[in-house]
Amino acid sequence: MPHLEELRTLLDRHARPDWTTAIDGVLISKVDRSDPPAPSTSGTVLAVIAQGAKRLALGDRVFEYHAGQYLVASVDLPVTGQFTQADPEHPALGFGLTLEPSAVAELLLLAGAGDAPRTTGGASSGIYVSDAPDALLDAVVRLLRLLDEPRDRAVLAPLVKREILWRLITGEQGATVRQLGLADSSLSHVSRAVRWIREHYAQPFRVEDVARLSGMSASAFYRNFQAVTAMSPIQFQKQIRLQEARLLLTTHPGDVTGVGQRVGYDNPSQFSREYRRQFGAPPSQDAARLRHAVRSPAGALP
Repeated sequence: MPHLEELRTLLDRHARPDWTTAIDGVLISKVDRSDPPAPSTSGTVLAVIAQGAKRLALGDRVFEYHAGQYLVASVDLPVTGQFTQADPEHPALGFGLTLEPSAVAELLLLAGAGDAPRTTGGASSGIYVSDAPDALLDAVVRLLRLLDEPRDRAVLAPLVKREILWRLITGEQGATVRQLGLADSSLSHVSRAVRWIREHYAQPFRVEDVARLSGMSASAFYRNFQAVTAMSPIQFQKQIRLQEARLLLTTHPGDVTGVGQRVGYDNPSQFSREYRRQFGAPPSQDAARLRHAVRSPAGALP
């Protein structure tokens, strides 16, 4: 692809240890080793790989994408990721752009019913991978060029970001991206439930109650939630609990029972069993390992 070489050069030059850039919502990843799979959250994001490859697991679904491909995560989901092609000679290089529902809604309104493709049907997977068309890569390159042009950046960056978003809305994954901007879409209802579970992960809930909070019938909610997240609501809650427990253990490694209780486990043995199944080691052993490991920066691309 004609734009990939310049994209690699720009990403390599502007990569920072914390992955941030001078353009709001734009992230750059540069990873020079293939570490073991690590849990994180996806965010709502467009991620483009310019060099290397990555594998991402969501529930029982596995997504692999490499140079010249892009991934869209339309819901903030608990995922496990691993760069599968990355070394000091050829680091993995990626571009990320946070997707804002309000920006999607604004573009749909601006385009009008005649120009923006219509979105119908229920929710689909919250993550997709596609080949990146030249028009999308060209816009990404032009956005990154603005990192070298501070005088133009404040005016032009928002325009190019809107162009990138429009390429997504009208592209192969457009149906999912468009649902981000529709307040009454199935994806929006599921996103509402996801936020509620994240905020109340430590407390038990009934699926029927969360369905009602999200504005759907129990049967439609369960079907759409499973389609988007590849998990049942209870499985999703467990993923959030265990990820939160892992974070807490990095600062409270000697209080395994207390951490388990804080994230909603009344039974210490159940907590240890499910933690080991998820992360491959008991909580205390994993906590010790984490304290000596180099942590990936917050905001890492999915």
